[in-house]
Amino acid sequence: MEISLDAMKPTQQVTNKKGGLRTMPFIIANEVFEKVAGIGLHANMMVYLRMEYHLDVATGVGQYFAHVGSRRQLYAHHRSFPSDSHLGRFRVIALGTVTTLFGMIVSWITAIIPQARPPHCGHRKDVENCVHADSAQLLLLISSFVVMDIGAGGIRPCSMAFGADQLNDSKNLRVSVNKNLFAGFGHVISAAWKNRHLSLPPEDFDGWHYLKGSKLVKPTNKLRFLNKACMIRNPEKDLTPEGLASNPWNLCTVKQVEELKALLKVLPIWSTSIFIAATLSQHSLSLIQANTTNRHLTSRFQIPAGSFVVFAILTLILWVALYDRAIVPILSRHTKRPRGLTYKQRMGIGLAIACIATSVAAIVETKRRNRGNRGKAMSAVWLVPQYCLTGLAEAFSAIGQIEFYYSQLPKNMASVAMALFTLGMGLGNLVGAVIVRLVNRVSGQNGRVKWLTNNPNNGHYDYYYWLLSFLGVVNFLYFVLCSWFYGSCEEKKIWNNDEGEGLVELGDHHLGKSKEASKEEEGKEEEDLGKSKEYESSSIVFAA
Repeated sequence: MEISLDAMKPTQQVTNKKGGLRTMPFIIANEVFEKVAGIGLHANMMVYLRMEYHLDVATGVGQYFAHVGSRRQLYAHHRSFPSDSHLGRFRVIALGTVTTLFGMIVSWITAIIPQARPPHCGHRKDVENCVHADSAQLLLLISSFVVMDIGAGGIRPCSMAFGADQLNDSKNLRVSVNKNLFAGFGHVISAAWKNRHLSLPPEDFDGWHYLKGSKLVKPTNKLRFLNKACMIRNPEKDLTPEGLASNPWNLCTVKQVEELKALLKVLPIWSTSIFIAATLSQHSLSLIQANTTNRHLTSRFQIPAGSFVVFAILTLILWVALYDRAIVPILSRHTKRPRGLTYKQRMGIGLAIACIATSVAAIVETKRRNRGNRGKAMSAVWLVPQYCLTGLAEAFSAIGQIEFYYSQLPKNMASVAMALFTLGMGLGNLVGAVIVRLVNRVSGQNGRVKWLTNNPNNGHYDYYYWLLSFLGVVNFLYFVLCSWFYGSCEEKKIWNNDEGEGLVELGDHHLGKSKEASKEEEGKEEEDLGKSKEYESSSIVFAA
C-alpha cells in the first residue's frame, strides 16, 4: 500500500470538553439495564411459551430462536448503517432505548391481561391437549418481540463503539460521519462490473482515482478484480474539474474499494460464527432438561430452571477478568503479542470448547434420561458444567470475533464491525430453529418418537447434542481452512483514519522515507496497536 506524501501531516485530534470517563457510568448503566431485562426475558421465554401459550418444544424453540435471531439481525442491519452513515450513535441508542421500553410494556400486557393468552390449562406436562393460542394472541406476543427487537438493535452494536469514542486519547482521531457508506459499496460493485472486461494495469500504473489529501493512493493486490472500479480510463470524461468522479457508479475512489475489500475478506471467517451461535443458544433446551431434575438446594428452596444460565454468564465474566489481568501478561511475554493470543486463536479455542460443551451435555443427558426412566430425578448440579463450558466458549469466541472485526475494518465502519458479530448470532439462532425442526421431522418419521419431545424422558435430547457436536467439529475444520486462506491479521494492518481514510500495511516501504525511518515508524505503529488493543479489550469486558 502506498501513501501520498501530502497526507503525511498531523491530523485533528479529539479535544472536545464533553465525553471522557465521566460518561462511562451512563453508557454502561444503559447497557446493563437493557441486558438485565433482555436476559431475564429470554431465560424464561421457553417456559412462558410452553406453559402459557401451550406450544410444543419444536414450535416454542422455533419462536424463541426466531425472536432472538431477528433481534440480532436488526442489531446488524437496521442500526449499524444509520449510526455510521446518518444519525450518529447517540441518537440511535436513545431511540433504541425508548423503543425497547415500549416493547417490554407490550410484553408485560400479555402477562397481566388473561384475554391476551389461551385459557389456563391444568395439563402442565401434556400441553398438546390444551387450547392453543389463536392468531390475535400470537400476533400481540410477536408484536412485542418485534418492537423490542427494533429497539435493542439500536443499543448493543452502537454502545461499545460509542463508549470507545468518549476517551479523549491523544492518538484518537476525529472521524466524520460517512453518509455514503452503504451506497459506496454499491458504487464499487457497479463500477467493477462495468469495467470487468478491462485488463488489470501494471504495478507502476498511476491512474488510480483518489481524493485530494487522501492517504490511499493505490489499492492493494488482494481481491484485485475490484481494483478496476477505481481505474481512470479517460480523465476528461471520468473526472469533473474539481477532481471528483463524473459518475460514482462508473468510477470510485481507492478508499471505497479498500473498505469493501476489508469487509469481504472477513466474511469467510465470519461465516464460521453462525454455527457456534446456534450451539451457544441451546439454553432453551437445557431449561427443559432442568425442569425434570432435582433443583432443590434445601427442602424449601429450589433454583428456578431459567436461572441456570447465570452459570454461563458468571463463567464468562470471571474468565474475561482473569484472562485480561493474569493470563495475558504471561502469554504476551512468550508470544510477543500485546493480547497474548491472536484473534483467530481465541476464536478457534472458542469453537473447540463449544464442541466439548455439547459433548458434555450429551453425556449428562444420557445419564439423566436413564435415571428419569427409572423414576429417579438427577441432581441439577450436573447441568452446571455444560453451562460453564458454554460461557467459556462464548468468552473466547465472542470477544475474539469483536476484536477481530474491529481491528480489520476502518474506524468509520466501527458499528458495522460490531454488527457483524450480532448478525452472525442472529443467523445462528435462525439456523438453530431450522435444525430443531429438521431433527424432529426426520426423527419422527414412520411413527417413531421424536428426539425433541415435550417430555425429555420420552425423547432423545442426547442424540441431538451428539449431532451438534459432530456439526461443531465440521465447523471447526472449516474455520481452520478459512483462517489459513486469510493469512496473518495481527500487527500487519492498521487503519490510520484521517477523515475516515488511510490504510497502512506494515512492511510496505513508505514513500520518501529511508528503510531505517520506515522501520522506526513501523515499531511505533506496532506499539500503538498494542495500546489500542488493550483499550479495546477493556471496553469489551464491560460489554460482556
